[in-house]
Amino acid sequence: MDQTKFVQLLEGVLAPDTERVKAATATLRKEYYTSPESLGLLLQILTSHDSPQLRQLAATQARSLIPKHWSSIPSTHKPQIRTLLLQSTLNEQTSIVRHAAARVMSAIAKIDIEDAQWADLPGTLIQTAGTSNNPHEREVSTYILFTILESVGDDFMYMFAELFVLFERTIQDPQSAEVRINTMLALSTIGMLIDVDNDEDSLESFQNALPSMVGILKQAIEAGDEDRTMQGFEVFQTLLECDPRLLSVHFRDLVQFMIQIASETSIDKEARSQALNFLINCVMYRKLKFQGLRVAEHLTVKIMETLTESADDSDDDDGFSLALLGLSLLSMMASSLPPSQIIVPLLKTFKEYSTSPNPRHRQAGISALGTCVEGAPEFLDSQLPELIPIVLRLLDDPETKVREAACNGTKMLADHLSETMGKDHQKFMSAFVKNLNRAMEGVEGPDSKANTNIVVYCCTAIDSLVDGLESEDVKAYLPGLVPHLSHLFGHPETKIKQAAIGAVGSIAECAKDAFLPYFEQSMNALHEFVRIKENDEELELRSMTIDAMGNMASAVGPAAFQPYVQPLMESTEEGLHLDNSRLKETGYMFWGTLAKVYGPEFKPFLPGLIAGLFACLEQEEEAVDVDLGEQAADLVGQNVVIGGRKVKVVDSNKENGVDEMDSSDDDDDDDDWSDLAGVSAILEEQEVALEAMADIMSHTKREYLPYLAKSIEMILPMTESSYQAVRRAAMGTLFRAYATLWQLQDEKSQKWQPGLPLKVQPTADVMKLGDVVIKATVSLWPEEDDKGVVLEINRSLSDTLKLCGPGIVSQEADIEIVAKTLLALITRKHPCQVEDDDASDDDDLPQESSEDDWYLVDSAMDAVATLAAAIGPQFEPVWKQLEKPLLMYASSSEDGQRSAAVGTAADAIRGMGNAVTPHTSVLLKVLLHRMSDEHPLTKSNAAFAIGLLVENSEDHRNIKKVYNTIFTNLEPLLQNLESRQLDNAAGCVSRMIMKHQDCVPVAEVLPALIGLLPLKEDFEENEPIFRMIIKLYSSGEPTILGLTPRLLPIIAQVMGPPEGQITDTTREQLTQLVKYVHQNQPALIQQYPILLQAAQA
Repeated sequence: MDQTKFVQLLEGVLAPDTERVKAATATLRKEYYTSPESLGLLLQILTSHDSPQLRQLAATQARSLIPKHWSSIPSTHKPQIRTLLLQSTLNEQTSIVRHAAARVMSAIAKIDIEDAQWADLPGTLIQTAGTSNNPHEREVSTYILFTILESVGDDFMYMFAELFVLFERTIQDPQSAEVRINTMLALSTIGMLIDVDNDEDSLESFQNALPSMVGILKQAIEAGDEDRTMQGFEVFQTLLECDPRLLSVHFRDLVQFMIQIASETSIDKEARSQALNFLINCVMYRKLKFQGLRVAEHLTVKIMETLTESADDSDDDDGFSLALLGLSLLSMMASSLPPSQIIVPLLKTFKEYSTSPNPRHRQAGISALGTCVEGAPEFLDSQLPELIPIVLRLLDDPETKVREAACNGTKMLADHLSETMGKDHQKFMSAFVKNLNRAMEGVEGPDSKANTNIVVYCCTAIDSLVDGLESEDVKAYLPGLVPHLSHLFGHPETKIKQAAIGAVGSIAECAKDAFLPYFEQSMNALHEFVRIKENDEELELRSMTIDAMGNMASAVGPAAFQPYVQPLMESTEEGLHLDNSRLKETGYMFWGTLAKVYGPEFKPFLPGLIAGLFACLEQEEEAVDVDLGEQAADLVGQNVVIGGRKVKVVDSNKENGVDEMDSSDDDDDDDDWSDLAGVSAILEEQEVALEAMADIMSHTKREYLPYLAKSIEMILPMTESSYQAVRRAAMGTLFRAYATLWQLQDEKSQKWQPGLPLKVQPTADVMKLGDVVIKATVSLWPEEDDKGVVLEINRSLSDTLKLCGPGIVSQEADIEIVAKTLLALITRKHPCQVEDDDASDDDDLPQESSEDDWYLVDSAMDAVATLAAAIGPQFEPVWKQLEKPLLMYASSSEDGQRSAAVGTAADAIRGMGNAVTPHTSVLLKVLLHRMSDEHPLTKSNAAFAIGLLVENSEDHRNIKKVYNTIFTNLEPLLQNLESRQLDNAAGCVSRMIMKHQDCVPVAEVLPALIGLLPLKEDFEENEPIFRMIIKLYSSGEPTILGLTPRLLPIIAQVMGPPEGQITDTTREQLTQLVKYVHQNQPALIQQYPILLQAAQA
């Protein structure tokens, strides 16, 4: 091989001439890199050439060729190569070349150590790093050790003890910051390799080294050394993703250190940003451990202070600004931690900031409040009456920037709390319109960006607020708002146009047919936007327009919208071919909306739109090519899922040894991962297509049957998608398909009845589809690690059981899996609930939780309740498993958890019927205690539950023993209307009279009970009350006979409007009672026309 020409070609690669670079690269690949000799030449250049640029290029190229050619180098040459390589690297003065050469050594060491070669290398490096008086040699040897640890990995574990001894010295190196940071990098690599279950000594040594590692980062920050600071933060970010025991001993100190860095204004902004990022990941990866530290309150205050530093911080171009990172951390904590740790201190600070003379404080306060509402909507909803006056004041702030933040914050509040905010809709609408008008005047002025944002925020806030209003309330705003917002359709700023269009669409949907006078004019004004397609901005506007038109269709109904259906269907079908995901998704959603509007009449469009949905679901996600290195050699050519994306593993040594000529020192090899940052557009389209399919089949019903089998065939693979939102949508759609088919069958057959085996046999098609759905469920649900997917299955199963009964869980094996999964969710041990940290999961009582975490448990309890209702007495074995963990929530410190647990117990009792008897003692103890709970809803639920227990249990002895106690506990409830306490207490008394009349002083109790009727809220409890009354009449009980004149006006009220006060069965029984009274005392009936009519029927 011509060495001179080889060197010339390498020099050509470094030339500034693109054509020369291409030619040299091609020649090297084809004529040189196919031969093992080329590796020898590259190593020779690396160890001896005068040019550092050429040495660096030789190192990067040699590193790529070593896996392919090192084994072909004559074994007699290798010792000399190793010696020269080590010596030249130790002597190398250019940092980038030194690092590249170290990577070459680690690549060779990886092969040699596996082959029991170069055995003296680790010892030589350890000796040099530990004893050399030359700082440069210590720097190089520690870096080489780091790269070898990265490359060789587990094969180096036998040396951990010796390495820890070395690193204990080198991390304190008095002369070289590089030695210290290299040691830190090496320690982090060891941390990733330690077998923490079987190597306690290494774990302890690593934990002992952590304070020094923190010290290295602190030194780098204080020295203003940006590169080493970034390396230090990367180490700790990496360790967060490793076994939690590595950091556990010093986790509190580490978090406190990061909080200090993030909040210290004198520290470099990039370092503070990295500290905030670390804290975000702490909450993400160490949620329970972080919660246990109870530092969130202090951190919340510090973040709020950070938000006040610069009013313009959010405009920074260098990545995320401190303000945006601070808001992201607040949002993460609000979603992950209990409200007591984050929302309570935030509200305290918000109130202080809202009255500050400093506008930055007022701006920061409302921004933080709006950011956190998504994570704790229920808690904030309970605080809203106190907050609304403050928010309204900030909406009228004299500072534009504050009003901008207030409009945005209020928009976010309205997104989640529209119903409660809707009680003050007049004040909010007035504030929005005022801000809208004021901002429109300043859109062209010095605050044009802020004013433009205000216009957009006001429109979107109106959009959200109307969702919480009754149509009559919205109707009052139509004459003023619709023309005002419609005027913005012609604004030159596209995002203002979009926001105004969205607002009008939402107003229309909420106003219903009251929007008709504005409908045609609005459609005409928007018509020009449904065909625009010149650029992405126009396509976004087109999407928003079609979405708004769908809302208008929902408002005005099928007849008024009919002229627009065909052109809009053509527009949405065209949109499928315009390569814009948002437009495609809008089209799918529009189809679902029209299916709701037209129902079975939508049949003519089904062939085309179903073809479009199927085409979407048939799309194969394009695999991104990623080189995972030699360790993934067995996967080359295969598609794997990483981070929710499909990737194709490629050979790190393509056909001629290298993929690309590159002289950079690619230590991190991050380029291959750049395409994995987000979810692919195809997956997002499939999510929306599945949801649209569910809407279409649910509303077109029988007309969809020809497509149902193929749809199921298309949906099933989606339950195994790499993207959690697709899995969620697929499971929801499967359940809705089953419900649709059940309802079609139910048109001809009788309603389902509780219990197993099935008392009402579904059709063969329903049974077949049910089998498909439950198999998909039990396959995915128990091991699913995404909370959103599990929540969807919980809710879908609950809704399906409620609508369709036990048919979908008619097999004992399926019930066992359902019960086991619900138990895991209630005990917070389901895979989606298990946090990857070392917090104890053996606590007897449920820990205080975030709202997001509680939703999962709460939805599981709903599924428990509907399962009990569906399978009836056969639920008792399931309850036997769930009783203890579920009733533990009845002792929770959180009101919502206690009320939910007691309510679920009530539903379980009702479902089991007499089968509840073995559990009477346990339930009595819990329920009697909760009847005096401080929380109104818990007390109310306990009264309901204990009434059901009295009615259903056959454990008469234990029940009768506590009758007096029950009556004592019921007495205050009978005087309280809050949370339906009176209604549930009245129902409980009625059940007690029916079950054990001999234990009740009927003559005393009955007149008092009649005095509380009729019920005003919980009409369901009318059923036991009137059953009791009818039973007493049937037995001729004298007290009830004497109360007839008082009872008749009550009966007249419940048999009259509003509908739904009593069931059809109860109405029939009361009609018979009225006839009986009419026969014996006709004069009593004459004054009540509705009763007279019933008596004469």
